[in-house]
Amino acid sequence: MGIRKALAIGAVVSITALGAIGCTPEDDDSGTKKDKSSSSSSGGSAKGDDKKKDADKSAAKGSQADRFKAFVNKNGTPKEKDAVSHVTKVQGADEVNNLLSTADVYTDYTGGIMGKGTGPAKLLASAFADWKKTDNGGGLVTVYDTDGELLGNGNF
Repeated sequence: MGIRKALAIGAVVSITALGAIGCTPEDDDSGTKKDKSSSSSSGGSAKGDDKKKDADKSAAKGSQADRFKAFVNKNGTPKEKDAVSHVTKVQGADEVNNLLSTADVYTDYTGGIMGKGTGPAKLLASAFADWKKTDNGGGLVTVYDTDGELLGNGNF
């Protein structure tokens, strides 16, 4: 009987812990989220407001691809500027965490690794490394063609 009580107590504690983890301060009893801007706590949501402001700033600057193109057009070599004109999409550039970061650059080049885009892919990877520097070189950028085939990659 002692083992059954221990198991029952363990189950109750586990369920209670999961319930506590699942509830957040912004949830009300009905399960809907409360508007953070209407809370009257003092200083409790400063981090949330800062994150929202940063997100608003990044959204105002355009997509990741637009920001990458703008950087290369301002700071890149003529060949890098030509290569970046073929970029159609960039993913993962905002999630750089200095530890095993990955990013993807999609282009309108065709032909995969045997096509004409492999040379420019190296330039794009290098330009990306200039744009998104990590402290420990722990990032990998991969460049793809229009069909999603690998063109090249590099560290950043």
